[in-house]
Amino acid sequence: MSQDQTDGGGSGTAPPGAGPPEFPELPEYAERVLDVAELIPPGRVMTYGDIAEWLGEGGPRQVGRVMALYGSAVPWWRVVRADGTLLPAHELRALEHYRA
Repeated sequence: MSQDQTDGGGSGTAPPGAGPPEFPELPEYAERVLDVAELIPPGRVMTYGDIAEWLGEGGPRQVGRVMALYGSAVPWWRVVRADGTLLPAHELRALEHYRA
């Protein structure tokens, strides 16, 4: 896994033993959310609500919670709020990825 994929947008406090492949005890819903986030191509974004709609379950808050806990393993900077903005305090780190 590259450094870009491990410098996540979540809280950075994912519990030990939670998520793929480093986190084998990842809840099924969280795994599906992360799978969708990994499918977002470079140069594109999806909102938290888009991901929930794609999955047909949960909502933006549930997706946001998954991203906060486990999102460091996926390109988190491609998941944005409904208004297109990133979470406060993550904008600069996301910009580095967008410019890369």
